[in-house]
Amino acid sequence: MAEIQNFTLNFGPQHPAAHGVLRLVLEMEGEVIKHADPHVGLLHRATEKLAETKPYNHSIGYMDRLDYVSMMCNEHGYVLAIEKLLGVQPPLRAQYIRVMFDEMTRILNHLLWLGAHGLDIGAMTVFLYCFREREVLMDCYEAVSGARMHATYYRPGGVARDLPDSMPQYAPSRFRSERELRKLNQARQGSMLDFIEHFTDYFPGAIDEYETLLTDNRIWKQRTVGIAEVSPERAVALGFTGPMLRGSGVEWDLRRKQPYEVYDQLEFGIPVGTNGDCYDRYLVRIEEMRQSVKIIRQCVQWLRANPGPVCIDDPKIVPPHREVMKHDMEAMIHHFKLFTEGYCVPEGEAYAAVEAPKGEFGVYLVSDGANKPYRVKIRAPGFAHLAAMNEMVEGHMLADVVAVIGTQDIVFGEIDR
Repeated sequence: MAEIQNFTLNFGPQHPAAHGVLRLVLEMEGEVIKHADPHVGLLHRATEKLAETKPYNHSIGYMDRLDYVSMMCNEHGYVLAIEKLLGVQPPLRAQYIRVMFDEMTRILNHLLWLGAHGLDIGAMTVFLYCFREREVLMDCYEAVSGARMHATYYRPGGVARDLPDSMPQYAPSRFRSERELRKLNQARQGSMLDFIEHFTDYFPGAIDEYETLLTDNRIWKQRTVGIAEVSPERAVALGFTGPMLRGSGVEWDLRRKQPYEVYDQLEFGIPVGTNGDCYDRYLVRIEEMRQSVKIIRQCVQWLRANPGPVCIDDPKIVPPHREVMKHDMEAMIHHFKLFTEGYCVPEGEAYAAVEAPKGEFGVYLVSDGANKPYRVKIRAPGFAHLAAMNEMVEGHMLADVVAVIGTQDIVFGEIDR
């Protein structure tokens, strides 16, 4: 018999299967993993420290760059913490807009996760399918904020601007025929709400297509069923949140258990798994996309019927409209002071958490009464999940590490922050 010796393997930090800069040091016995040691900090950008050196309103854009697949959800957690300290509440219309974009962000996140997870473990087609739908939602981001990714759309007291009455249209080009152009612009003739409603009409059919490709696929099931099983008790003990926790059968969702904004007025279900393996977590995220569509449809109907302000009317916190600023000296001063010094926040501390696509994203703020936070601490869902990597991969094969990294839906911006 050949004597098999344990050896140490570097998985990363440049491995193409790692979503971000993860270095895993694996202790192997043949192809079986005996121990996995995740090394983080290779992407460290000191977001929390930087946020402590800037006025509150200057750091909203930093939040987009944490989990750069769930941009607006990160902003939401930060803005909610500032609102708690200021003691302000945004208008109802702004709350519905926030919830609608949170759910669109959830779909964006899960589409990228599904495409990348599929690529990681050998399913290439689904990646192209997912990006087809992501493109539509990116257009919505761009229409309200001018940016496709880092939107900086949420503000303490509401959102930056109301939803536009029209969507940008594809321009004529020598690369596409008149017929193609008409087809591309067909859904863009009405308002943004019409465009979003059109998306919710056909997106469930697109989810069915993803499921046709994967759910009963023999190879997909061989790579995910029974891999990295986590019991409900262990998932709670490890600090799992989001689909990682619900995949183990624990029905915990902040939108239901600690509702914020208008989630308590909306109808939706919380999908949970039974076995706590990679396959269950896949099914939970697929069902979450279907529930997000339900929430978005309810928001669209409410927003159509209820026009109104999308930001509080407080010039000390919210900048004046540009047309007012051009004619009114006082408005001009408010505008200048807001964008140079920001606003002073009363002394105190606040923690605000949102149900981000990856789990509980929380922001803890401490104010000493100045215009900059004394302390900013971010609770990133992916950090707790990554800490469980050793427990999840122990005893599995080397190829299963890729499946586990995929099922954790890791994005290193928020882990290293």
